[in-house]
Amino acid sequence: MKVVREEESLEFALDRSVVTVGAFDGIHVGHRVLLETARERSLELGIPSVAVSFDRHPLSVLAPERAPKLLMSPSMRDEVLEEAGVDYLYLLHFDHDRAAQSAEEFARATLRQTLGAAVVVVGDNFTFGARGAGTPETLAALGRELGFEAVALELTKVGAVGGVAGLSDSEPISATLIRLLIQEGRLPEAELLLGRPFAMEGVVASGDRRGRQLGFPTANVVVPPSFVKPPDGVYAGRTVVAGEERLAAVSLGTRPMYYPDGGLRLLEAHVLDFGGDLYGTTMRVEFAARIREQRVFDDQSELLLQIEADVGEVRRLLRRE
Repeated sequence: MKVVREEESLEFALDRSVVTVGAFDGIHVGHRVLLETARERSLELGIPSVAVSFDRHPLSVLAPERAPKLLMSPSMRDEVLEEAGVDYLYLLHFDHDRAAQSAEEFARATLRQTLGAAVVVVGDNFTFGARGAGTPETLAALGRELGFEAVALELTKVGAVGGVAGLSDSEPISATLIRLLIQEGRLPEAELLLGRPFAMEGVVASGDRRGRQLGFPTANVVVPPSFVKPPDGVYAGRTVVAGEERLAAVSLGTRPMYYPDGGLRLLEAHVLDFGGDLYGTTMRVEFAARIREQRVFDDQSELLLQIEADVGEVRRLLRRE
């Protein structure tokens, strides 16, 4: 997959393509349906598929105080889009000028002139152009004028993944819903709607090395503040080290045992059966299930017993002895 940034590639143009448009935050099961449909049409027509998105969330420009936390990093997004068979990711530069662009101008300049759209695949709640005035009906009318087919797909519902406790089967799958599940610590349910485990990614930095002193070294993963995060606690998870998937006991929180007045909120991963140096590497940590809340122990020996129990629970939950 080739990533093309609008402001860096002013001469970029395609003769013909199948396009799908969206924020693609999390690239959940519903997004997958759009991407798969676009890919199928591109193969039928023998032309590239293009995912169009923004280089930042629109609300980070229009109303920063309401901008949502992100479900994935750009590198994670690119990896999942490539796995879905997308040929090009075209990133629009979002600023106030873009926000003021009319639906007709977007369709004419971006979809037709730059991308040579033959087919445009969107969800049936799709809006575009200034103030979201454009709808799937608007897109279809513009397509008839400009020479492309507009395909509006019904939103994928929660029931499509077998249902989620506490949610209606008829509720559309959305990034907003998945964020809520993650913030409530409902990681298995979020995984169902994402189609893969929720993960956070960051660079491993030096910490206070207390885990190593206890015999359970941890990687201190510096996660950008823009990521959505589950509640503080200990989790069963996975990571990849040197190309090999490994289990991990993951702690997220302020370490109240050592910082009773509140310390930095850290993501720490004890990679099972691994003792190498990870400093300076980028680590992706997948969250499978929450094991317990953070708590304060009477002494270090009690803490060690609990850590051993946590590691055992990770092995049990993820079925790898």
